[in-house]
Amino acid sequence: MRLAASKQSFVELYDITVIGGGPTGLFALFYAGMRGAKAKVIDALPELGGQLYALYPEKYIYDMPGIPAITGQALVDACVEQAFQWPHTKCLEERVVHVERLPDNTIKIITDRAEHASRTVILASGIGAFKPRKLAAPTAEAFENKGLSYYARSFDEYSGKHVVVVGGGDSAVDYALAIGPKAASLAVVHRSAFRAHPHSVEQLRASGAKLYQPEYEIKEVHGDGTLAGVTIHQTKTKEELLLECDAVLCALGFVSDLGELKKWGIELDGNGIKVDTDTQETSVKGIYAAGDVVQHPGKLKLIACGTSEAAIAVNQAMNYMDPTQKVQPVHSSNLTLPISAKVGAQP
Repeated sequence: MRLAASKQSFVELYDITVIGGGPTGLFALFYAGMRGAKAKVIDALPELGGQLYALYPEKYIYDMPGIPAITGQALVDACVEQAFQWPHTKCLEERVVHVERLPDNTIKIITDRAEHASRTVILASGIGAFKPRKLAAPTAEAFENKGLSYYARSFDEYSGKHVVVVGGGDSAVDYALAIGPKAASLAVVHRSAFRAHPHSVEQLRASGAKLYQPEYEIKEVHGDGTLAGVTIHQTKTKEELLLECDAVLCALGFVSDLGELKKWGIELDGNGIKVDTDTQETSVKGIYAAGDVVQHPGKLKLIACGTSEAAIAVNQAMNYMDPTQKVQPVHSSNLTLPISAKVGAQP
């Protein structure tokens, strides 16, 4: 009886556990494989990909090195394929509720489903728990999922419709550029200057979409059960205009919350994790962070920057576990590449 209980309570120890399955976390997993680490990933979503999987599968991404344009879903697929060239462990639909460094220097990770053990941890959980910033119009809530949405998993649903996009950041402008060719008509409403990439804004201005910007806001949403139009007003002149439409897509950003992470004893910087920018290590030894969860004065919240931070974190974690391991491998041929990655290599 004791033997059976002992086996049941055994928790397998991993070298690196990545918390967060978005592009940054997946690149950390890939690099862990490159360094020969025994690794796993834990994510609360049912599929890997993070926000790209959940919110932006058809949105184009333009700032990945060597890739002029790629959809969120295609990028996720490529990141998953790259990471799982090694037989890493995947734990999905598990929400991490507690992380604790133990006296023996291992790290205990408790989720809502299981307990995990790791020698090091890389936090790549993005902006944490997130929910869309809601449209302030008093009648907006009544039309949610009845023509008014806060993200688009498929742009085809806007084909042939009269669409209003609300917002002026990268997501709003990219949404408008993708939906415009499919929609019967497109209007963009924003209360200030566009904050999106200048080239994307130029494309939008040349696209034929009607732009109500700056100082325009949606005052009221109309319809009898389903969406039929919106009233917009110019906040300075108070001029009002009725736009007939059957779809409103709001891209006003997200309200994020680090949630349980705030209780783990890791030093924060505002609504992000403070790290040593030389090593990506947090205030807790053996716990590193990369991607949008990190905050410091020079931080850029780009996927490309997150992948760089992930590689730094993995290399530092390897050296932390075994000081004889080099922080910076001399050449990729020194790494533990799988056979698929060695195709074309000289014998």
